[in-house]
Amino acid sequence: MSTTFIHKLHGQHQQSNATFPDKVLAEEFIDGFFKFLFIPNRQKKLSEFELAKEFEAFKSHLSTLIYDVLGDGDKTQSVTEKFFEAVPGIYDALLKDAAAVVQFDPAAESIEEVLVAYPGFYATAVHRFSHQLWVQGVKLLPRVFAEYAHSKTGIDIHPGATIGESFFIDHGTGIVIGETTVIGNNVKIYQGVTLGALSVSKGAAKLKRHPTIEDNVVIYSGATILGGDTVVGKNSVIGGNVWLTNSVLSDSIVYHKSEVTIRDKNPLPDVLNFVI
Repeated sequence: MSTTFIHKLHGQHQQSNATFPDKVLAEEFIDGFFKFLFIPNRQKKLSEFELAKEFEAFKSHLSTLIYDVLGDGDKTQSVTEKFFEAVPGIYDALLKDAAAVVQFDPAAESIEEVLVAYPGFYATAVHRFSHQLWVQGVKLLPRVFAEYAHSKTGIDIHPGATIGESFFIDHGTGIVIGETTVIGNNVKIYQGVTLGALSVSKGAAKLKRHPTIEDNVVIYSGATILGGDTVVGKNSVIGGNVWLTNSVLSDSIVYHKSEVTIRDKNPLPDVLNFVI
């Protein structure tokens, strides 16, 4: 290997002041915390004292990760305490998400099935935890959490996105939800949906670039909704494969019209086999 390249690489490493969280520890934390909250050990039921002790261990784990990116002990302690103060509310919100899945998905037979087997619920849980850190000013670590959930589920939710109560992702593979997206309560989204931005300059990065989805909206598979000024009004239904860059009034049905032809497998008549 070229010694010139190694010299250049060494110089860049020495000059870098970036602080990165340990990805392996970050993935272990978010997976472990999810299981701690929602998938209790069947072989050993923990006592309240043991639960409290394990909860404190997760505090210590997260504190280490936050310190890696902030490099400030006092600020790390403040962020960690505020995050764990928010956990009970996030936990209740996630139980509402799980209940929405059971209510609206005929294939879901129990809350337990949703908790252990639904990738959409896992992605939503990781998002809610990541979003809490995001609004507290921690940016890089939530992105690591979000990308880990993306790699496991195929669902890409930016931690900056705001999502209301009783959120239901069905199937989920291929869903993309951008940073400044705002989603209301009781929204259902199917696989392959994109809530994205229109082409914008880097200078507009701090502006709202992604759509607003109001309460009780259903968005079917393959729909693409773009733009920070785009608002989908409450109680609307967005059909599959719709491409939408304009706002939609409340109680609307938006659908993509296509033509599907069905015929039998018999050969076409010879009269159609012509040459010009």
